[in-house]
Amino acid sequence: MLLSKKNYMHYTTDDLRNKWLEFYAKKSHAIIPSSGVVPENDPTALFINSGMHPLVPYLMGEKHPKGVRLANAQKCIRTGDIDEVGDATHLTFFEMLGNWSLGDYFKEDQIAWSFEFLTKVLALPLDRLAVSVFEGDENAPRDDEAAQIWEKVGMPKTKIAYLDANENWWAKGETGPCGPDTEMFYWTGDHDDPELQKPYQETWENPNWVEIWNDVFMQFNKKPDGSLEPLPAQNVDTGMGLERTVAVLNGQKSVYQTDAFTDILTAIAKLCCPENPEKAAAHCIVADPLGISMENDSARVIADHLRSGTIILGDGVIPSNLDQGYILRRLLRRAIRHGRKLGITTNFTVKIAKVVIQKLGSAYPELKKNQALIEKELEREESQFRRTLEKGEKEFEKIAVNIKDEVSGQQAFDLFQTYGFPLEMTVELAEEKGLTVAEADFQKAFKAHQKLSKKGSEQKFAGGLADHSEKTTAYHTATHLLLAGLRSVLGDYVHQKGSNITEKRLRFDFNHESKLTDEEKKAVEDYVNKAIEADAPQLLEEMDKSEAKAQGVEGSFWEKYPDRVKVYTFKDAQGKIWTQELCGGPHAESTGKLGVFKIKKEQSCGRGIRRIKAVLS
Repeated sequence: MLLSKKNYMHYTTDDLRNKWLEFYAKKSHAIIPSSGVVPENDPTALFINSGMHPLVPYLMGEKHPKGVRLANAQKCIRTGDIDEVGDATHLTFFEMLGNWSLGDYFKEDQIAWSFEFLTKVLALPLDRLAVSVFEGDENAPRDDEAAQIWEKVGMPKTKIAYLDANENWWAKGETGPCGPDTEMFYWTGDHDDPELQKPYQETWENPNWVEIWNDVFMQFNKKPDGSLEPLPAQNVDTGMGLERTVAVLNGQKSVYQTDAFTDILTAIAKLCCPENPEKAAAHCIVADPLGISMENDSARVIADHLRSGTIILGDGVIPSNLDQGYILRRLLRRAIRHGRKLGITTNFTVKIAKVVIQKLGSAYPELKKNQALIEKELEREESQFRRTLEKGEKEFEKIAVNIKDEVSGQQAFDLFQTYGFPLEMTVELAEEKGLTVAEADFQKAFKAHQKLSKKGSEQKFAGGLADHSEKTTAYHTATHLLLAGLRSVLGDYVHQKGSNITEKRLRFDFNHESKLTDEEKKAVEDYVNKAIEADAPQLLEEMDKSEAKAQGVEGSFWEKYPDRVKVYTFKDAQGKIWTQELCGGPHAESTGKLGVFKIKKEQSCGRGIRRIKAVLS
């Protein structure tokens, strides 16, 4: 850690991540591994989008195998703003540092530790720090407790602001857990700016104050009538965005200036002009005293999208036209198109992925473990998309023959929708022929398409396991029996690749190369229904992960489970085990409560991945 002449620190992402985990380990927190970026047993989102997302069941009261104090660095994917990537702040993949108390410590310890971490571990100057707390309203009291604790640990009273619920209140939904939060800010402007000397209550909207940390206190339960009651177990949930915080602390204007991206951007620059490093630097990067500054939007898009794509592939998702696979394909193809804009004409995504794996492989070992798969899928997708672009160019030529002045918006959109042919390429080819493109009409068609697509990006499905209802729990239990049935009929190579469960049906993805025959579907149905008829009771055991593996327990996502795991077994009175699997979700007390199982549809949803939709009646 170095102090620059501008009074900024110089941190790397590894520095901050390691300091965080070491700090909370010393505070008796279990350091848990990051979950994969695909949610397990939560159909309300395609990707894990926050540090608390995988821990919702435990924050709602379920016992965590590792105890009541937890901390980690969580991989997160957010694609709602994918078209904004290229500016200074938007990322589709980021790391969220978090710590949690599950009914253990509360405000006093958390605020004291926050202050200690910022001022002692990170050695941030106190006069550049400020905090906000909840000002209170007609629904909940002013959080004087948090303010008093901040003042007690050493935060100047003038640097504590009371703000409204829009700024300092957290809620899971219209009802349920909620509570005040306290946010921490760092002054990124000139140290001599008179604004820095004023009370934070007066200057909190100044853009030089940048949020770096948020402590959420899950203190109340909001009832349907809008009233609040204290929660029996009060929880703490915190979050610090790794890349963004490193940029702020280093005095960098963009997350792309941090070490999270410098190696990636350097590799992209060399690809642009392999024989002329100086020209390559002009394409993508320029040096400054604190690192590397980004100058090219396309290079930033490539860096972000291939970083995200590598992470998603590392968690077992492959490109497809559905769900997570569709988002992955969109990221990869957008990166390839921007590579073309920079003059990269040969396959390059694998080269960038190797840089990403080198950078993040120690923190997330699944990247190195799955490197061969990542490289194979990238090479296949890039080659396929380049052929698609060639087809699009040929189709454009066919259209252009009959056009005198303008390519219509619908024609341009048809090229985009059918061939994945980007508008900018249509415009470029049109200009070469002395034609224009009705871009406004294209945008209308595109926005209508985008509205439909965006519903599936961050929150595609309503309902599901998040509500833990009786019917949804029954369907969740049925997915365990379905997987066991598939493995019984098809073979032990079959594993879960994804699921989506609501109160009305289950949807289950698994690896298998060919369509199931009618006989195979019938055999799987029979297996599940026999298990239901056996009325096998639920048995929950906690054991070491190594012991579970040794016993042959089924688990599709071993790497994201802690060392101590929950194993759910359904064994009937005759001693037959119908299913035995790792899981963290709710389950029926016995299989006899499920009803009659029926497969409604079986189809492909990607290379080597099949999908079953089934109901209980």
